[in-house]
Amino acid sequence: MQNQTFQLLIDGVPYQVNAEAFKFNEGVRYKVSYNQSDDFIFAWDDNVGQYISIDSDSPKIPSNVETAIAVQLERMTA
Repeated sequence: MQNQTFQLLIDGVPYQVNAEAFKFNEGVRYKVSYNQSDDFIFAWDDNVGQYISIDSDSPKIPSNVETAIAVQLERMTA
């Protein structure tokens, strides 16, 4: 699995996002960082119907940034 880099512009703020896919059990998870942040793990959540950050530092991600990253990750897997 390869590393993906993409740009997001959210509320006028640019974000450089790095996402690295990896296999976990039967699914795919992503190690994600943005603007040189720490890494966050995103996994698919069937209850929400999108990728979400699942680690203990998740509250550090603004919700609009997490949602935009989730949308992009879903596009990458489609």
